[in-house]
Amino acid sequence: MAGPGRSRRRTVSLAPAPTYRLLAELEAAFDILIERCEELLEAYGESPAEAWAFQADASEAWLRQALLDFWYQDGQDGRATHSHVGLVAADDILMTKAAEVNLAKATFAGLLATIREHHPPLLTEAKAVLPFRHPELHDHLRGSGLARLHLKQCWRAIPVAEAPVARVRLAWYASGRSIKRLTVRDVEQKLLKLDSDAPHVRIQLRKLAGLPSNEPLAQVQTQAPLMRANLFYCEPLQDGRTRRAMNVALPLFVPAPRGRLPDHNLPPSAPPTTRTRARRSDERLEDTPFLPSLRVYRYRSA
Repeated sequence: MAGPGRSRRRTVSLAPAPTYRLLAELEAAFDILIERCEELLEAYGESPAEAWAFQADASEAWLRQALLDFWYQDGQDGRATHSHVGLVAADDILMTKAAEVNLAKATFAGLLATIREHHPPLLTEAKAVLPFRHPELHDHLRGSGLARLHLKQCWRAIPVAEAPVARVRLAWYASGRSIKRLTVRDVEQKLLKLDSDAPHVRIQLRKLAGLPSNEPLAQVQTQAPLMRANLFYCEPLQDGRTRRAMNVALPLFVPAPRGRLPDHNLPPSAPPTTRTRARRSDERLEDTPFLPSLRVYRYRSA
């Protein structure tokens, strides 16, 4: 008991704050992701699986680079990701290991989404801390033009075919774009976040002020060229589907009990420089952006 004139000693809780519990969970999830990738690579080394890599030798080193490519290159656009196109004829063990990697990636992605929504500053700390939990992944990159952790490249899933495939047809998809519908008020808020004293921003604010408040607008983001795979199944699936199309930024794992690759084509070495798909007759956006700084377009009048 504290005597007269003495203050009671305060008990300081050593329990981590919620944000650091989240960081600890993220670190554990990252550890599990690396472990699952290593287990998949070990199984691949012991399997008779055939593999094919686009513009590369389909070796164990190639698959390791593809699965553990978690890094930005110096000067890389933050929105861009590296691509490792290929095919792996996977037996049951490899398919199971690939599913376990994807489950670990999904867990990691879920924690990142929670942090991004509730504790955004923690992302910077995570990018700084995570690489050093596995120095064997980080040390060999020094001097190789690689820099910080690229979180999207950590959690993007390995493409997997859900049933045996008779043939795969690969093709560049270079005409993609995402379109986000916005209100005039939404666009005004985005413009005001720019340098509102800049002449070009003031001009665009005046243009926007001349629109009816209820006119819908569209913000357009052109997507980088990507490789798509059209899969033709050996037999129809239970829902009757005989084919499927998917993006393949990572090696595509296809079920193959005998370890044999399905028939596949060799796509061009680079995406087309001009639009190869016909312009949609019902395309509703104007040809030129209404607000260039935000890539905002008006819809065509009916």
